[in-house]
Amino acid sequence: MEPVISLTDKLGQAETLALYRANDWSAAAKPQQLMAALNNSHSLVTARIDHQLVGLGNALSDGHLVVYYPHMLVDPAFHHRGIGRDMMRAMQCRYVGFHQQVLIADGKAIDFYNKAGFERAGKTQAMWVYSGNDH
Repeated sequence: MEPVISLTDKLGQAETLALYRANDWSAAAKPQQLMAALNNSHSLVTARIDHQLVGLGNALSDGHLVVYYPHMLVDPAFHHRGIGRDMMRAMQCRYVGFHQQVLIADGKAIDFYNKAGFERAGKTQAMWVYSGNDH
């Protein structure tokens, strides 16, 4: 069955936490903060198969020049089906023409984002103060 990709504004907590846990993302340990963060995003994109949430991504933006994509994840049982690619395309269509589209990628995600048109930002280096343990 083909996934249904849609820009949305609603996510259920149980299905969202299940997706984050399936990907071993530490944000699942902070459910209230995670849900507040996602629900206050500028945009959300979801992928569903038979109404089951199998992927999601979010964007933070000033609405005019800059967009940052903090989360993009697909249930590992559904990897390599083009779901992440299709969600990223939906987000990039939403923010076409923006001066900057920014994200931080690591590990296997680097190749994925290179294929989506992202490249290392000049001589910049990603930096953070991070309380998770999944990188």
